[in-house]
Amino acid sequence: MPQRDSVSWTTLISGYSHNGLPAHSIQTFTSMLREFEFHNGQTQDKFDPFSFTCVMKACGCLGCTPFALQLHSLVVKLRLGAHISIQNALVDMYIKCGAIGFAESVFFGIEEPSLFCWNSMIYGYSRLYGAYKALDLFSRMPEHDSVSWNTLISVFSQHGLGVKCLFLFLEMCDRGFNPIFMTYGSVLSACASIGDLEWGAHLHARILRVEHGLDAYLGSGLIDMYAKCGRLELARRVFDCLEERNEVSWTCLITGVAQFGLEEDALALFNQMRQASVVLDDVTLATVLGVCSEQNHAAIGELLHGYTIKSGMDSYVPVGNAIITMYSKFGDFEKAYLAFRLMPLRDTISWTAMITAFSQNGDISRARECFDLMPERNVITWNSMLSTYVQHGLSEEGLKLYVLMRRRGVEPDWISLATSIRACADLAVVKLGMQILSHAIKFALISDVSVANSIVTMYSRCGQIKEAQKVFDSIYVKNLISWNAMMAAYAQNGLGKKVIETFEDMLKTECKPDHISYISVLSGCSHMGLVVEGKHYFKSMTKVFGISPTNEHFVCIVDMLGRAGMLDEAKEVIDEMPFKPNATVWGALLGACRIHHESHLAETALKNLVELNPEDSGNYVLLANIYAESGELEGVANMRKLMKVKGIRKSPGCSWIEVDNTVHVFTVDDTNHPQIKEIYIKLEEMMKKIEHTGRYISSVSSPHRSQKYHSEKLAFAFGLLSLPSWMPLYVMKNLRVCHDCHSVIKLLSFVTSRELIMRDGFRFHHFKDGVCSCKDYW
Repeated sequence: MPQRDSVSWTTLISGYSHNGLPAHSIQTFTSMLREFEFHNGQTQDKFDPFSFTCVMKACGCLGCTPFALQLHSLVVKLRLGAHISIQNALVDMYIKCGAIGFAESVFFGIEEPSLFCWNSMIYGYSRLYGAYKALDLFSRMPEHDSVSWNTLISVFSQHGLGVKCLFLFLEMCDRGFNPIFMTYGSVLSACASIGDLEWGAHLHARILRVEHGLDAYLGSGLIDMYAKCGRLELARRVFDCLEERNEVSWTCLITGVAQFGLEEDALALFNQMRQASVVLDDVTLATVLGVCSEQNHAAIGELLHGYTIKSGMDSYVPVGNAIITMYSKFGDFEKAYLAFRLMPLRDTISWTAMITAFSQNGDISRARECFDLMPERNVITWNSMLSTYVQHGLSEEGLKLYVLMRRRGVEPDWISLATSIRACADLAVVKLGMQILSHAIKFALISDVSVANSIVTMYSRCGQIKEAQKVFDSIYVKNLISWNAMMAAYAQNGLGKKVIETFEDMLKTECKPDHISYISVLSGCSHMGLVVEGKHYFKSMTKVFGISPTNEHFVCIVDMLGRAGMLDEAKEVIDEMPFKPNATVWGALLGACRIHHESHLAETALKNLVELNPEDSGNYVLLANIYAESGELEGVANMRKLMKVKGIRKSPGCSWIEVDNTVHVFTVDDTNHPQIKEIYIKLEEMMKKIEHTGRYISSVSSPHRSQKYHSEKLAFAFGLLSLPSWMPLYVMKNLRVCHDCHSVIKLLSFVTSRELIMRDGFRFHHFKDGVCSCKDYW
């Protein structure tokens, strides 16, 4: 063109923007600026505001915040900000760039925002502050239109707030606003999320009455809704009635079929879809790859992976993510990593999937390396790495990660809190757990049932059973995990009758127990010597609820019978087990043999234990102790000789106590603690007081020469030195407490008039006034 004015330029800028070429639109706009050679706003009249609105739309499509800020500065410089179209475009551009804060500052700077601006900000607020903040803004609008209502309904649907979404839909209809097809899609999705079949069927009838038919979009929504509500036959009927089926309707049906575990049917539908010449998109391929994640469909999955490479669709992020997940479930982690490395683009789901894959393979260092290399993280990614640490027993590392997460300003969700509190439970660090509990209160997640369940477990594993009970009682709607957590708490703390009471209360609520419930019940019966009750529940487990006993249940029964002195019956239970007993079952029998000084049966138990786990030093040590307590010193010598020949070393026992936010660890005959001299003096002082009671009979002899300074005694002595007299002392030990230490600590609680709580490798012991909660039955 020999001459180009603002209209010419604007037309070209608009053309590129409307035809999905935002980068070309921006380049053309930049060229226009250079040609006009404006200075200090002297050529303001040369610019058409429409060119700015077009380029702002293009900028929003690219999500480029730095360029958005430059455009905004230019608008201010040229004094074009008073134009309503410019104001609308600025708000819309910032929202699409994800710069909601800038959109908010522009919006509140407008004297009378247009309805378009209000509607844009509803969506923006939902992204920045959540659905209810968007609802608050909606309530402040001077007027609403159908776009306002539809935007708000869509927001609540996308945030998974299905019930509120349905109420808003009803209110919209009552106010006289007509829903559009996208509204129906949002409400159907809400029905699917809450499994409300009745409401979904009502919407189906309304759509047929008002819309006089189903298109592919609404049909897909109905298929998805019926499938997620568990009515696959109705989903299939809607699909069969559709005159037009697109890739979305096929994908919804395939997904629905797959979620019922019907992988073969899902793959058959996929083959029909291809015969129907429906164009495959990335969502469909990702869905079918997910179906192929089962090991028996590995060959089909690899063929489909080959198809994605051939068609170039492996470059689509959802497809690449599905390939990573598929190979991870196959257990082929190297192929998963190769697929990850070949992805041209990755999102947070890609990185999170790879972290999960490394975690499943037990490769924690590579999972952390992957996490550290991520360009961007969200709370789901942090949770993935946090769960990796805790699930693999690295709770301390998990808590360090949680602290780092909070320092980076990431707001935790219920998964973050529940996982971190679980880590505190594993480490028995109640103070840190209470700090995380305060975060749950701050972020209004304290009432979340999963968070509450984890708090119950944390308190119980730290010996604070009363606090665990309070939290349990505060849970408004208890699920099976809640009941199991409380029963486990009572069982660990030796309150067998409370376990049974809680179990019976659970049954009254019609909450069906699982195998974990019965482990707690049987464990509680074992620790309290409730043999009759234990036998009753063991039988009812199978007869009433059809739960087949596992090794864990047999461990409880063998332990219960063995503690009660019914060693022959315990051995009969092992002999009659429907499957081969594991090392824990034989270990329970060996432990019972120690209580009752039965060395002959202990030898049988050890023989089986050595076959199953020859490297476990605890079994050899336990039999050596049985010989020692029975006075069979030759047996002790033989055990030590055998351990020496096999190169087996005794696992070092240690105890720890938390004082002034520091965990102090002690070992037998410890000499490393900076206050060790004062600790030994304090222990000797306490031992004299205990001996003066006349209730202590020392069992310290040659085979037990180190019992006098066992780690738990040193830990309690340090606690008496360091903590105020009104404060209960909590000590943790990695191995089972010996008889001498149990007697000493029991009497220590009497002479100091203090509550002493110890968790050993098996259970909690609450010592008070010279009595232990285990009633000397452990």
